[in-house]
Amino acid sequence: MFNNMNDKHNSENISEECSKTSSSIPSAVPEVEADLAEAQIPPMTQVDNDPRLTTVIENLRHVYDPEIPVNVYELGLIYALHIDTKNTDKLNIMMTLTSPNCPVAEELPQWIKEAAEKVDGIEEVDVELSWDPPWSPSLMAESAKYQLNMF
Repeated sequence: MFNNMNDKHNSENISEECSKTSSSIPSAVPEVEADLAEAQIPPMTQVDNDPRLTTVIENLRHVYDPEIPVNVYELGLIYALHIDTKNTDKLNIMMTLTSPNCPVAEELPQWIKEAAEKVDGIEEVDVELSWDPPWSPSLMAESAKYQLNMF
């Protein structure tokens, strides 16, 4: 289907709805940065200064939304990564989906959790799904926009 969708999770039992192209991406929400601040979700540039997070991010770059041939990190689905201050083996992840009607809404957070749990020193991962602010293409990394021809 897509050249870089080799993740085993993405190749198993994906419904026909997952074959939609980038034309199904919703239109941009104008004030995403303001929405992020209002929702008190830190932008991904403000992750904790813990070296394990570099490895977590690298692992997340191997998890793909099956509807869009871009990894979840560069797609902008990860709102925050935070190492718990009381339990330093616990990672909290705040994420969203491209749509509440995403066919893999139940599976994608689990794939993200599994990718993060592979990091040495991370024993527990809590994934929180947030719809505030809603995902929009403006959250995508420039490389993801380039890959989808969204200039």
